Amino acid sequence: MSWYFENGKESDVVVSTRIRFARNIKGLKFESKMSQKDEEELLNKFKNAKFDGLKLCKLSDIDDITKMSLVERHILSKDILQKKNAAFLLNDDESVCVMINEEDHVRIQVVKPGLDFENAYKVATKVDEDISNLVEYAYNDKYGYLTTCPTNLGTGLRVSVMLHLPALRLTGRIQRILDVINKVNVTVRGVYGENSDAIGDMYQVSNKVSLGVSEQEIINNIKKITDTLIKNERTAREILKKRGIAFEDKVSRMYGTLLYAKKMDYNECAKLISIVKLGVDMGIIKDLSSEKVNKIRTLAKVSNLQKYYKTKLDENERDIKRAELIKEILK
Repeated sequence: MSWYFENGKESDVVVSTRIRFARNIKGLKFESKMSQKDEEELLNKFKNAKFDGLKLCKLSDIDDITKMSLVERHILSKDILQKKNAAFLLNDDESVCVMINEEDHVRIQVVKPGLDFENAYKVATKVDEDISNLVEYAYNDKYGYLTTCPTNLGTGLRVSVMLHLPALRLTGRIQRILDVINKVNVTVRGVYGENSDAIGDMYQVSNKVSLGVSEQEIINNIKKITDTLIKNERTAREILKKRGIAFEDKVSRMYGTLLYAKKMDYNECAKLISIVKLGVDMGIIKDLSSEKVNKIRTLAKVSNLQKYYKTKLDENERDIKRAELIKEILK
């Protein structure tokens, strides 16, 4: 089963934990200055390499819907789609991905469901070591790993956690808390990172810099912030619980809309799923599992929906098929 359908530790609030390393190859120009020949040379280094459980795929070999579905599942970044000679290594459950020729020569990412820094970091460092046996990284004794963006200098580590924070929004506390967090060397973004919206009450929390701090310090800081957000979200849920039948009615009505609608656009679906997931986690909705909610949240997205039905759909067709998919999962 793919990681994004599963639940993990603290999964009532924490959707996923991601560890990402940015790396460049010694002797090659940074990606922004590379020629087509340079990019092909980098790809060739990985062409016949063997990594445990990872398969190489060139972006040029897959269709546009599949590319976007990979972005929607948080496997690829949008930036890599603009590259002509990009590729990626991927494992079977899609929890490990190595992007080649993205903003940096190599981007290693490992994603685990729920709150799981330890296992995500363990897997990511193993992949990092395996690749370092194939190529020599660009490294400076003063600045650490050399990267295209200065914010990735040093360890090259970006730790991020995806959080579902609907109760903080519903109780009017979300902005105040996010404003405080943004002041402590942490960035809070929407569901797809920089310049994206918090669709479905989903927020991504990550470190701002990786220079001058150790990998463990970065992880510990994000964990501390995450623990604070979990505590505040659960406190907000207790406030909602005190609203009694009025709040339960709101959740139940949204569940009914999700279940019986004949057409549904993605933004409406994301809003409904957010509150229905909250209702499941608070025990208001008892006949629905979190795993089914995860499935809807993933497969209802524009490209994933078309990938699921194996056909290209226009907007109206997608809205109809999305409603059908929801019924299929919920039945």
